[in-house]
Amino acid sequence: MARIVRFHETGGPDVLRLGEEPEVDPGHGEVRIRVEAIGLNRAEVMLREGIYHERPVFPSRIGYEAAGVVEAVGEGVTSVQEGDRIATVPSFALSQTRQGVYGESATVPAEIAEPYPAALSPAQGATLWMAYLTAYGALVHYGKLGPDDAAIITAASSSVGLAAIQIAKERGATVIATTRTAAKKEALLGLGADHVVATDEEDLPARAMEITGGSGARVTFDPIAGPLLTTLCGAAAPYGTIYEYGALHPGETAYPLMPMLAKSLTIVGYQVLDFVRDEARFAAGRDYLFAGLASGALEPVIDREFPLDQIVEAHRHMESNTQCGKIVVTV
Repeated sequence: MARIVRFHETGGPDVLRLGEEPEVDPGHGEVRIRVEAIGLNRAEVMLREGIYHERPVFPSRIGYEAAGVVEAVGEGVTSVQEGDRIATVPSFALSQTRQGVYGESATVPAEIAEPYPAALSPAQGATLWMAYLTAYGALVHYGKLGPDDAAIITAASSSVGLAAIQIAKERGATVIATTRTAAKKEALLGLGADHVVATDEEDLPARAMEITGGSGARVTFDPIAGPLLTTLCGAAAPYGTIYEYGALHPGETAYPLMPMLAKSLTIVGYQVLDFVRDEARFAAGRDYLFAGLASGALEPVIDREFPLDQIVEAHRHMESNTQCGKIVVTV
């Protein structure tokens, strides 16, 4: 038996329930993991609320990202073996509602079980793939970010935002991080941002132009959308690209046609679940990540750890938007 998190209806954090269930034996191409740590992501909040692209099937499991030890392998699995320390890679290959990783045990496709550096703790291992591969795909693979560039990173105190700051700095770019209020300014500066703009209190386009000498940001990395998208057009450089990797704004997002046309901007919808489907892209991202971890250029930032029996409190903390870094649940 294992303690597993499920929810039986959509709603707030209180719909999450922890109960005991029999462990699931792995089928063909699957592995069962003894989970040691779980990294929380906004995608799980959206699934829980019923607004994610995958719809929950009740009683629904939940969760993309966990670190643990392989304790059983199914037929046809050769990529990992029992006893391997692995972390799950967020991918379309995993269905949160059927195979989510919140719990003491998770049975998942073997293709998403990837070893992580031995120097890292399980809590650190659970912070890696979603944050760093999301940022790497947009900023490095597609964006080709370099020393002559300025990059705007919104929602900068999130785990993806902090990974993006580290990657942009490793690439030599000037980082303009944004947050809603000044409360997190000092923390973000201490975590590597060159400049921090509080968007509820400052004019982002004006500040971006001041910082870049009137050029604007060639690359923008944003998970919010909504009215902010028009503002980001005003802060962008001509021919710049805005990568939209989320939809945190609760309402509709109007397409900013005239601001986009005025600067010949490109607005790209992007998500890591698609990026990792290509083996060559994933391998390049993994190699970049591991090299950065080894050199110290990249370092996971954990905001707070919760025990599994406080999964509701962990989700409440995520929704408070007070965190700076990854929220981890230890098992």
